[in-house]
Amino acid sequence: MASALPHQPAVEHEPQQQTDIVVKDDEQTEILQSLSSETAQAILVELRDEPATASEIADAVDTSLQNAHYHLKRLSDATLIEPVDTWYSVKGTEMTVYALTTRRLVIQFGGKGRRDAGSATDG
Repeated sequence: MASALPHQPAVEHEPQQQTDIVVKDDEQTEILQSLSSETAQAILVELRDEPATASEIADAVDTSLQNAHYHLKRLSDATLIEPVDTWYSVKGTEMTVYALTTRRLVIQFGGKGRRDAGSATDG
């Protein structure tokens, strides 16, 4: 995503290769709930190639800034994205830069394990 704003240095961020999630039989997860929205899915696709600010994401997925912030918070709470930098607009406003936390998310159902968002495996 190219930007017209001059205060956006390159962000060095490398997401994990894979994160494994095990959903117990009687458990609903924040991750599944956050992924249920088409807007949230579009945001993840938008962040696939490079980090972006909320306003860039809102423009790219054709939603309001308020709606983008709502989904960014839910995705961040579910540890699917994370803030990786802060950029400044021409007017000096701080803008959080978001990026994916993992390249591949594997969800297993019915296991006896628990969520292990920190595990990174090659696969």
